[in-house]
Amino acid sequence: MTQYPNLLSPLDLGFTTLKNRVLMGSMHTGLEETKDWNRVAEFYAERARGDVALMVTGGMAPNAEGGVFPGAAGLYTDEDIANHKIVTDRVHDADGKIAMQILHAGRYAYSPNCVAPSPVKSPISPFPPKELDEDGIEKQISDIVTAATRAKEAGYDGVEVMGSEGYFINQFLVTHTNKRTDRWGGSYENRMRLPVETVRRVREAVGTDFIVIYRLSMIDLVPNGSTWEEVLQLAKAIEDAGATILNTGIGWHEARIPTIATSVPRRAFTWVTKKLMGEVQIPIITSNRINMPEVAEGVLSDGCADMVSMARPFLADAHFVAKAKAGKAAEIAPCIACNQACLDHTFSGKLSSCLVNPRACHETELTIAAADTTKKVAVVGAGPAGLSAALTAAERGHAVTIFDKSDEIGGQLNMAKQVPGKEEFWGLVDYYRTMVAKAGITLQMGTTATPEALVDFNEIIIATGVAPRDPAIPGQDGPNVLSYIDVLRGKAEVGKNVAVIGAGGIGFDVAEFLVTDESPTENLDEWLAEWGVGDPSQTRGGLRPEGAQPEAPVRQVTLLQRKSEKLGKRLGKTTGWIHRAGLQMKNVQMIGGVNYEKIDSDGLHISHGEARENPKVIAADTIVLCAGQVPQRSLADALIALGRTVHVIGGADVAAELDAKRAIDQGTRLAAQL
Repeated sequence: MTQYPNLLSPLDLGFTTLKNRVLMGSMHTGLEETKDWNRVAEFYAERARGDVALMVTGGMAPNAEGGVFPGAAGLYTDEDIANHKIVTDRVHDADGKIAMQILHAGRYAYSPNCVAPSPVKSPISPFPPKELDEDGIEKQISDIVTAATRAKEAGYDGVEVMGSEGYFINQFLVTHTNKRTDRWGGSYENRMRLPVETVRRVREAVGTDFIVIYRLSMIDLVPNGSTWEEVLQLAKAIEDAGATILNTGIGWHEARIPTIATSVPRRAFTWVTKKLMGEVQIPIITSNRINMPEVAEGVLSDGCADMVSMARPFLADAHFVAKAKAGKAAEIAPCIACNQACLDHTFSGKLSSCLVNPRACHETELTIAAADTTKKVAVVGAGPAGLSAALTAAERGHAVTIFDKSDEIGGQLNMAKQVPGKEEFWGLVDYYRTMVAKAGITLQMGTTATPEALVDFNEIIIATGVAPRDPAIPGQDGPNVLSYIDVLRGKAEVGKNVAVIGAGGIGFDVAEFLVTDESPTENLDEWLAEWGVGDPSQTRGGLRPEGAQPEAPVRQVTLLQRKSEKLGKRLGKTTGWIHRAGLQMKNVQMIGGVNYEKIDSDGLHISHGEARENPKVIAADTIVLCAGQVPQRSLADALIALGRTVHVIGGADVAAELDAKRAIDQGTRLAAQL
């Protein structure tokens, strides 16, 4: 009997059957915009080979004004249809099913030609939308229907009509964005006319034997959002209009509540979808922060949904379902919900990938093939750079030995996993431990590698990481001064009033660690209270009237930096605001543009600007140094001096804010070429 009986059971849709209960949710990767259709096809085919039941593409624009940005991918011409057929044929050859998401961005479109029900500008776009007249609305519906018929012609098994996340269709549903007084506005019956009419006409156009998914915003998380009664009314109307499946959307893009970042508890919103179970007869899919088979199985066995949607976990591991089916869940590369290589890339106009799997979206370009000649490879350093290099080299058939002065693998990941909201890093270290053992890699732990110990190796990879930068502050060797390493490894007592020197990623992590007693990521009720999320059946849009109610901070922390820019400016594009908001809720004081004059028993003495004005003392029991890092290159330099060729990767190469994304990518790409 399977370990995941609910997850792996088929789902009969009447005219077709899905082989299990797993949907690969829509992600905008940027692949379609490359116009390299072999590359697009291989991305989806690889996931089909990994046994996922149904995939949904990134959002395809139904027309130019509806694209998320100018030139966004869509299906407009016969050539477009032929290109998409390359993708669908490849997926079907791999025994997969694929639906195309039709995404009209409405006022979220990054274009001066954006349109919406009313001319209400979005806070996340610079362009005020044009208000549609009756003919304009008819054009949008007609274009969505045309996109669905083109998708069928291109060989897709279905479409997903994007009705959530605050995009165009969602904008008609709430009074904040729909100020109309005609038949498309005013009463809820009028405001929901557009999604219902759209689905009804899509079903008429595509016939009965075609999957139509409607992505329904179940909890808007914005002021004046939908009530639960309205969500329920819409769900039933969409079912009557001919949808095959209802998928769950959580929160608008402009919502000031995190919904998919790593600090969001696992399956944090499945209770919302559960409220809809039994109210409609068609299958319901739930989503957000479901990242491992046991989590997905729990969601289904608790009756929260008929099916689960996981998007980014399929960037982390294309073979997620196949490994679960084979009893190899420990070998699934875990999505740690970091956003660094997926959403941060998307919103920066770059091609998406994955921090833990650099091959994601690079399947045709980053290939890992058996080596022509087997080599003895030494990897010095068992952090993310070294581990990715070692595993890739071993996969290619090389004999790999890892040396590390620590007793445990993981390097700085072992500090990251101590930070509240970064608990997923525990799973990443566990995954590496499993894969190193499976690959038969020799571990020399608790060993400081010397040039003599490396004489017999054909290739030497130096991944020795970083050391803390010396900020050269008078008094920094005093008893009240600690390194971030001492703090995150729990080796030191920290006082009640703390000054943190350096406000990069590590400074923010240390501040979070110091103000939090128990991580709300591990306690859903606490997390919901901290961010002010309520039951949409009791509070419109799911926002508590009392707002955010965070636990009191366990310490008073002041976070400082030399740069005069806003603190946290260089944090992740899609997660930086979460870190800033989280610390502000904990009353962390943030001060930029300072000079560190000295440290003494009174605390940290600072001044401001080149003229060193406004001297003051931050009265702190403990001062924590997070003033950057420098590469640990001594072994590499010694080997080079002896005439050896070495490969230097990760922090030992560039000490940039403990950049695990770059480290893992660099390690993988190097070993793929050895």
